[in-house]
Amino acid sequence: QVHLVESGGGLVQPGGSLRLSCAASGITLDDYAIGWFRQAPGKECEGVSCISSKYDTIHYADSVKGRFTISRDNAKNTVYLQMNSLKPEDTGVYYCAANRYLGIRAGDYDYWGHGTQVTVSS
Repeated sequence: QVHLVESGGGLVQPGGSLRLSCAASGITLDDYAIGWFRQAPGKECEGVSCISSKYDTIHYADSVKGRFTISRDNAKNTVYLQMNSLKPEDTGVYYCAANRYLGIRAGDYDYWGHGTQVTVSS
């Protein structure tokens, strides 16, 4: 059975940083594309970043380019999302998702974690 567990969320002031982790069990993450999505209250789920299984393709939403970095540690079966220069509009529940093939939409992904809350506020 596949489990994805996000961690690393919390409350941070504008301009601060957080690193989210997505730990997997039941699958080998380097065989899967991983996406990070977020959902703010009253808004639709938004794709933040994704990385292909072969490392050669990475996408970022325009709203996070230059501030967020996605990476993976295959030895730990974990994918990370480093978030710098955080803004209040980055607030939301962040989810990681896995699928055999890279996609930028939530519907492209088969496996999901339960999410971790990120709140950017002074």
